[in-house]
Amino acid sequence: MEMEMEIPSMPKKCISSILSLTSPEDAIRLSLVASNFRSAADSDAVWETFLPSDYKDIISRAFDFSSSSLIFESKKDLYLRLCDSPLLIDDGQLCFWLDKQTRKKCYMIAPRALHISWGDTPGCWKWISVPESRFPEVAVLLSVCWLEIRGRIKSSFLSPKTTYAAYLVFKLEDEHNGFTLDFEAADVSVGTNASTSQTRSAFLCHETWHQQSIWAHVPIEDINQKIEYPNKRSDGWFEVELGEIFIKRDDGNLEMSVLETKKQHRKTGLIVQGIEVRPKKGN
Repeated sequence: MEMEMEIPSMPKKCISSILSLTSPEDAIRLSLVASNFRSAADSDAVWETFLPSDYKDIISRAFDFSSSSLIFESKKDLYLRLCDSPLLIDDGQLCFWLDKQTRKKCYMIAPRALHISWGDTPGCWKWISVPESRFPEVAVLLSVCWLEIRGRIKSSFLSPKTTYAAYLVFKLEDEHNGFTLDFEAADVSVGTNASTSQTRSAFLCHETWHQQSIWAHVPIEDINQKIEYPNKRSDGWFEVELGEIFIKRDDGNLEMSVLETKKQHRKTGLIVQGIEVRPKKGN
């Protein structure tokens, strides 16, 4: 009678091949099955399959090579660190990390890497350091009537065959003006060189949203229009979605914008940490 080989007695190489087809969570759980499972589940051969194919290039672009995120003993350690500790790359112009649920690549574009109209004009914007930001500086709006913020990132940096959403990450100072529902909403958009950007409206105020108060401020003809409102993040910042797009492969540059240039009322008190690009939930 032919004897079936029990899985715990399989060669380590075979177990590693099987585990590489699962997920990081499964690999960690299966490492508890037996000692040879643990050895295979912790191997570099398994965890390298969970890392993005260009992870070596990403690490080589690290802004601070003394960062603890770059000190790792194994590919498993590196993977877990990239999920938990965002890495500054490209001279601090980008922040990179891996999404724990999807294993897809995520980025935040630093405010210094954004195009902010009059961003270098002292009377319009100022640049300061805040401890809760991922970047050395954030942009603080002093006073403008023309709000224009644009971001760009190569679509080849992102995970292919994935729907991404872009978010403006921001706060408002206690004393701010021009962002409540009484004022004009901003026009926001996301697109690539290969696709047409779809523009929607977005408010940047922090008020608690109630359906009745929203409808009271939105004209009847705009009720069916897609309007975005901010959500508070776990890190204390706010974010508002600018749009979403499906990344096929290399579609050129992914371009994002936040514009309020129609009514040109005075705006103050906006604090910009950056624009975040991450996989849309459900990917």
